[in-house]
Amino acid sequence: MIYFDNSATTKVDPGVLDTYQKVSNSVWGNPSSLHAMGEQAFHLLEQSRKQIADLLGAQPHEIFFTGGGTEGDNWVVKGTAIEKCQYGKHLITTAVEHPAIKNSMEQLAQLGFDITYLPVDDEGRISIQDLKDAIRPDTILVSVMAVNNEVGTIQPLLEVANVLKDYPKIHFHIDAVQGIGKGIQPLIMNDRVDFVTFSGHKFHAPRGVGFIYARTGRRIAPLLTGGGQEKNQRSSTENLPAITGMAKALRILLDDEEAKVQKQRQIKSMIYDHVQSFSKVVMFSKNQDNFAPHILCFAIKGVRGETIVHAFEQEDIFISTTSACSSKKQQASSTLTAMKVDSDISTSAIRISLDSANTMDEAREFNQTLDRLYKEFSKINGRS
Repeated sequence: MIYFDNSATTKVDPGVLDTYQKVSNSVWGNPSSLHAMGEQAFHLLEQSRKQIADLLGAQPHEIFFTGGGTEGDNWVVKGTAIEKCQYGKHLITTAVEHPAIKNSMEQLAQLGFDITYLPVDDEGRISIQDLKDAIRPDTILVSVMAVNNEVGTIQPLLEVANVLKDYPKIHFHIDAVQGIGKGIQPLIMNDRVDFVTFSGHKFHAPRGVGFIYARTGRRIAPLLTGGGQEKNQRSSTENLPAITGMAKALRILLDDEEAKVQKQRQIKSMIYDHVQSFSKVVMFSKNQDNFAPHILCFAIKGVRGETIVHAFEQEDIFISTTSACSSKKQQASSTLTAMKVDSDISTSAIRISLDSANTMDEAREFNQTLDRLYKEFSKINGRS
């Protein structure tokens, strides 16, 4: 079996799973309880918080645990709107954001907020001039993803940061769900960013756990109120086994990160060079440094994306259409639409997403399988 769908989710690391099980069995007190078992749980919780902060170059009090990337995105966007609505109701994001951001913005628009969606070029990247032109006196938030989850475009985060240095009252949020561990941490954790979203299951931690980075002094309103956990910012009893597992997963992820990224780039290059040789293939991802090392998106003209996915599945190779969040709904790729790709081509798009556990042998097998399937596709529709 070859698993090339790591942008959808990753396999839990065996060491992380071991940590999860040990904590579940031996440290099952509530971190908010006053007794010794609660104190033990609280100590482990704060130890995990410090480990994550140290790995990111942050302070422990700047790390807040969540239920995942979607919650983190919702929290920053809506929390900013609630906290800063008296100062303005204008928010800026991009036309290629994950639905967690886009749908949050749409909800705010229904409540009277004004949203600007920055357009992108044919590589899925925003223009810094467009950002400058969009900023208004009532702008309260700029939210830009680090790495596009469909085609792998890396947004110009440092350039955005430089623009926003002239606007210190605007919150700057980065969705780094697809960007962590991909060699761009200096771009993500830049000296102007205020909030960053992370999701554990994208880097071999359990599902249902994540965290946000919130710069000291920046305030957002809580979305979950109740018992006052996470310094009254995110009430809900902490999922301690998953949090400790996530801290371990992040440490493993960032250990020898450069070599892991290089390996993914080599695998991507092998597939990229082979795939682009076919006459009916349209490439959406580039094999360049300003694209993520782990995502490769392309289409075969005349063959629907789900047809390609299921054909590879029959060969025990697992890929996806574009975003996992929209694949079963058979929705057109929002990113490719924003890139002005014709719908008859975008519906043929598929995504390969890699991990450091993937190998060059797997890439060779994928290429050989594509050779066979491409011939079958040609017979079926006469156009490929």
